[in-house]
Amino acid sequence: MAYTAEGGAIRDDQFFWDGLKEHRLLFQQCSDCGTVRHPIEPMCGNCGSLEWGTMESSGHGTVYTWILSHHPNNADDVPPRLVALVNLDEGIRLVSNVAGVEHDAMANDIEVTVDYYDRGDGVFLHRFLPVDSAAGGN
Repeated sequence: MAYTAEGGAIRDDQFFWDGLKEHRLLFQQCSDCGTVRHPIEPMCGNCGSLEWGTMESSGHGTVYTWILSHHPNNADDVPPRLVALVNLDEGIRLVSNVAGVEHDAMANDIEVTVDYYDRGDGVFLHRFLPVDSAAGGN
C-alpha cells in the first residue's frame, strides 16, 4: 500500500480504476524489462524489479473462453451474464463481462473491444462488446 504526502493510503490499483473513469484501460508495466502484468503485483515476475509504470491497452482482443453466469444473488428479473477471459492484443488476459451478443451466439475467438460504463454510483467498470456491434454503435 502506498501513501500520499498527507499520510492517506492509496490503493495499489488506483491507477486502474482512475483509468476506467477516463475511458482508458491501463495495466502495470515493468520499468526495467517492459513486461506488462495483470493482476497488479509489487514485483516483476520476469526480472524482479520493483519499479513500474503503466501501459494503455488498445482494448481490442478476442474471447479465449467464457461462461454463462447464473449468479445465485441475482434477482429473478436479472438475466444471466456472459463472463469471458479476453486475450488482449498486448498479451494480457482479462476477465470481464461481454455485452451485445446473445447467449446462444457466444463463442470462443469472437473479436471484441472494450466498453466503459458507470454502474450508477460513479464507479466505472469495463466490459467488452463484439467488434461488429461496437462499430455499429449497439
